[in-house]
Amino acid sequence: MALLPILRYPDPRLNKIATAVDEVDARVRRLIDDMLDTMYAAEGVGLAATQVDEHRRVIVIDTSEERRSPLILINPEIVWRSADIVLGEEGCLSVPAIYDKVERHSAVTVRALDRGGSTFERRVEGLTAVCVQHEMDHLLGKVFVEYLSPLKRERIRSKMAKRTREEQQEQRHRA
Repeated sequence: MALLPILRYPDPRLNKIATAVDEVDARVRRLIDDMLDTMYAAEGVGLAATQVDEHRRVIVIDTSEERRSPLILINPEIVWRSADIVLGEEGCLSVPAIYDKVERHSAVTVRALDRGGSTFERRVEGLTAVCVQHEMDHLLGKVFVEYLSPLKRERIRSKMAKRTREEQQEQRHRA
């Protein structure tokens, strides 16, 4: 398994729309394994392939306490949304150390392919429902900060760009 580099906002590759997976083969399963390793190492609860510069419709999620119950979603689509909306604090591995409130449906039913290529449907709620909606946004080229006001979004963009520049300078000095 490999740890994959996670793209950081405002990287324009985060705005690419992911394409459907035609066949769940060894390459897709390797991507899933690498994404899981990357998500766990980064201490995240979800990761979309878009975030690791693979623009295919693949998501991994694990909101379990023990962190051993991954949910794999290939070519996911939300087929039902609850009428109830929740306002919750979200963060993102592509926007580290930034959190803000976003409205999401409190429960959704998602239809997807599993790791073996079989279709399934699952109704999820709470954190898992929020995570499914957040990661599916990534597949559509949308980062959670795009739900925020233009002013907040610009502040985050500036902060992230500055942080990236500082990290690059630090790496050059070490090299």
